[in-house]
Amino acid sequence: MKVVIAGAGEVGTHLARMLSNENHDIVLLDDSPERLSKISSDVDLMTVTGSAHSFQDLKQTGLAKADLFIAVTPFEERNVLACSMASYLGVARTIARINNSEYLQERYRAKLNNLGIHELIYPESLAAKEIVASVKQTGTRQMIEFSNGKLILLGIKVREGAKILNKTFEELSQENDHILVVAINRGNETLIPKGTDFIKDGDIVFFITTRAEQQHVFDLTAKKTFDVKNIMFLGGSRIAQKAVEKLGDQYRIKIIEINREKCEKIADRFENALVINGDGRNLNLLKEEGIEKMDAFVATTGNSETNILNCHLAKFFGVRRTVAEVENLAFMGLAENMDIGTIVNKKLNAASYIYRFTLNAEISKVKCLTASDAEVFEFIAKPNAKITQRAIKFLDFPDEAKIGGIIRGDKAFIAHGDSEIREGDKVVVFTLPSGIKKLEKFFK
Repeated sequence: MKVVIAGAGEVGTHLARMLSNENHDIVLLDDSPERLSKISSDVDLMTVTGSAHSFQDLKQTGLAKADLFIAVTPFEERNVLACSMASYLGVARTIARINNSEYLQERYRAKLNNLGIHELIYPESLAAKEIVASVKQTGTRQMIEFSNGKLILLGIKVREGAKILNKTFEELSQENDHILVVAINRGNETLIPKGTDFIKDGDIVFFITTRAEQQHVFDLTAKKTFDVKNIMFLGGSRIAQKAVEKLGDQYRIKIIEINREKCEKIADRFENALVINGDGRNLNLLKEEGIEKMDAFVATTGNSETNILNCHLAKFFGVRRTVAEVENLAFMGLAENMDIGTIVNKKLNAASYIYRFTLNAEISKVKCLTASDAEVFEFIAKPNAKITQRAIKFLDFPDEAKIGGIIRGDKAFIAHGDSEIREGDKVVVFTLPSGIKKLEKFFK
């Protein structure tokens, strides 16, 4: 597939690296020769120096023969215009990065589609959604819902004292029909488990289960959930504001922001939040604002180190739930080793969302598992697809992947060897990067 990406910022370069590993033909367009030179030295792609809203520069990328155009510059107006221009020049499909939720409203989508903008991505909203899920679902590092919660994924750090420690997965599956372990993050390695594998102290384990069995997973892993009422945000970024908006008015929220002008705007926007103008790195300020009384602490400044260290500090003061926005990928392992809690990465969220449009299969959801190399896909089984021909145990499925569950209409099932997949089923699949391309032949 030929993919043209406009914007060599954090999202664009991460996406380019990700897609180049899958042998796609990538062209990266940006108006900064320095940014392009930096990525072209270690990624196999073609670069074009130019403007995303210049017909001449867009033509230089070979858009007319491209399958996908992705505009992820920092400016939404430029992205929307670039997608419209790219459609005019003949590209098959376009995706525009936005930061205005109005564009996502159904009444405007048809109009945007007529202008040649086929898909929209709002990375800050995706990150905010993850923060809200983390605050609402304590006891997990990550929670993902499939088909409005018919199946759920729970990423849980398992510690000493949990019932499931040192039991093989064969034993676990015999004792727990409605729970399946689909991936394990152990140290710096992600494993797709086999029946003879077992869970060790300190593993981050990804379970697929149903809503009804969720509490059973917490019992097996010795996790005690608790209610969150008091939340402190460090940094009044767009992600923080979107998260506060999604949380609603049933929480007591404090936001600490160093920029006075931004403080005033946030205070005018949210009646349910107390906005403090100050430096959140100031220990005395955090004490004065009652960090010890907080149930959750969310750090969303523009600095990954600040977010990690402040969450670590919040843990020291007894805050049970911490969430850090960590945009520097090199620091994600460090944050995990420091036991920060939930880690949110805007680039990974955006790249996962976009990635599904590059695969030759029908996909309703794709998500990167935080602090691991694995990804989770929700495929839709097409008529006569290979996945529908035989029971799962006879499919010769890739070792790097595992089927977690099946959603059929209003019903959800945990997948077992004897399970059979039918046309139209939604199939939740977990895979390492090396298994992604191998999955296409099963679902196309």
